[in-house]
Amino acid sequence: MFEKISYTWQVMGASWDVLKKDKELLIFPLLSTLALSLVVASFAVPLFSSNFITNYASTMSEAEGDSVSTASQVVFYFFLFLFYFVNYFVITFFNTAIAASAIKRMGGGDPTVKFGLSAASNRLPQIVGWALLAATVGVILQLIEQYSEKIGQIVASLLGMAWSVTTFLVVPILVVERKGPIDTFKRSASLLKKTWGEQLVGHFGFGFIFFLLSLPPIALVILAALSGEMVLIAPAIVIAVCYWIVLALVQATLKTIFQAAVYVYATRDTVPEGWNSDMLQSAMTQKQKRGLFGRK
Repeated sequence: MFEKISYTWQVMGASWDVLKKDKELLIFPLLSTLALSLVVASFAVPLFSSNFITNYASTMSEAEGDSVSTASQVVFYFFLFLFYFVNYFVITFFNTAIAASAIKRMGGGDPTVKFGLSAASNRLPQIVGWALLAATVGVILQLIEQYSEKIGQIVASLLGMAWSVTTFLVVPILVVERKGPIDTFKRSASLLKKTWGEQLVGHFGFGFIFFLLSLPPIALVILAALSGEMVLIAPAIVIAVCYWIVLALVQATLKTIFQAAVYVYATRDTVPEGWNSDMLQSAMTQKQKRGLFGRK
């Protein structure tokens, strides 16, 4: 456990070094967050103002799934698919900008915000294709969860986790190889076999570390609340919210930088600038090391 935490800190440190050289990378997750907020508002306002969501939820709670009108279900899942598609498109677009910039930096270049946005824009067909596939998977998982009760929820959760891990390297693949959605998925799954250890540590370790980092503001708010003074409570809440926003932006950026580093290492057998081979190999099994690099 402690070895994994230590390894995650090393990975985060290397990713942080890349971010320090290109602090403007934080602009991409910020733009993504703002865009996603607009997306949520654009869907939520008309749907709730028309009472469609409220009526559909009420109908589902009062009747069996097959008692709900087919038309209502089709409309619901159509809007759900659109919502998933737009969200995945926005997230993938800006993550592509981060990955392209990180790959250029790790190759000795000096990326700019314009470069990142241009790189993402040049890959719009691939991003759209991936968003369509991801949205389809999202709707299928939702169907499994909704219509199979508790067993369906467990199955959907396991499948969702497997999908999340298997697609870990999708963004750098879109950046470098520009494959279609199905080929991108297959390529990511193939590379997963070579980088299983790193991906699991990066995928789950980052979340654990940032969870710990998110705790201090909670203590600050609690202490302010115990004082009973509004003059202390309000600023504490504002500080906590701002801290969590910045932390979320940093986490998203570091994770994408790490994905780019793993991709470069796995596909080119070269160590990205700012990293070291021991760091990238340490989470791999001996069999995987020999299979990928022909040495122990």
